[in-house]
Amino acid sequence: MNRSNPTAAIVALCAALALPATAAAADTVKVTPLGGIDGEFCAQDRALVFEDPNGTRLLYDPGHTVAGGGDPRLGRIDVILVSHLHNDHLGEAHIKAAGAGSCAKPDISVPAPHSNVVDIALAKKSKIVTGSEMPTFFAAQLKAAGGDPANSQLARFGGSATVGGVRIATVAALHSNGVDPIFIDGDLGRQMKAAGIAGDAGPATGYVLRFSNGLVAWLSGDTGILADQQSVIHDYYHASLAVMNMGDGFTTGPAEAAYVIDGLVKPASVIPSHANEVGTVDGKVRPGSKTEAFIKAVKVPVHVPLSGHTMEFDAAGKCVAGC
Repeated sequence: MNRSNPTAAIVALCAALALPATAAAADTVKVTPLGGIDGEFCAQDRALVFEDPNGTRLLYDPGHTVAGGGDPRLGRIDVILVSHLHNDHLGEAHIKAAGAGSCAKPDISVPAPHSNVVDIALAKKSKIVTGSEMPTFFAAQLKAAGGDPANSQLARFGGSATVGGVRIATVAALHSNGVDPIFIDGDLGRQMKAAGIAGDAGPATGYVLRFSNGLVAWLSGDTGILADQQSVIHDYYHASLAVMNMGDGFTTGPAEAAYVIDGLVKPASVIPSHANEVGTVDGKVRPGSKTEAFIKAVKVPVHVPLSGHTMEFDAAGKCVAGC
């Protein structure tokens, strides 16, 4: 007589029920901040690493807080994204290592003559994908540093580039985009520095990223309030995760950023960035900070980017781990 084993049947049923959850957990986009102080959200923090479920890794705005191409936190980097060429995003210099200096004032004492972005691209053999007139700038810097200019790729407004299964589009950001004269050789660079002017690299940009699991993320870059944030980011791209620069003075402040998120883009989740302050102390939001003001003003879930702490987002933009 063929007699079934009830214990084995129960084990098999439990395993079958667990499969969807396991598959869902594997089908997330990982976001890891690379800031100045581990476990904190600090004044110069902009850099984020996005990892697609297929393994493609993108570094966004490394600025000052990635310790060059040898930073052990980087791992493999396939693509570098740069919203604009101001030094706190491009990196004319960088920290010696994570933890150097303080949260308010990191030790940015290591010069990067061709920029931190280019140094990382050379070390990691990464593509640099930018819009406006930035690709030619990066091509020239790569060539000057002994790299391949072809690794600087264009994704101009209205178009896109797909690298490693991730679709990358640039979108409008309301901000300036000047190149520091230290990156311009000879008398011209010296004269521009003396005159207090910067080179023009076209409009600043944000990014829209479509990952292989279906997640659409908007990276605001430094920006003010734009009608495009509703008509393009919300209505056309349907972004469900936002990275919102909200430090005021140089970009939207907490109240303006909250309006952009709640009134225009309407994502499922938001990661604040570019706070230009000590946003957290011992991993907790600092009372009276702009970070706290933004969290209180916005209606969607806010996930503070603590350096080195990985968050995972599903296709709908919901944080499902590390939140």
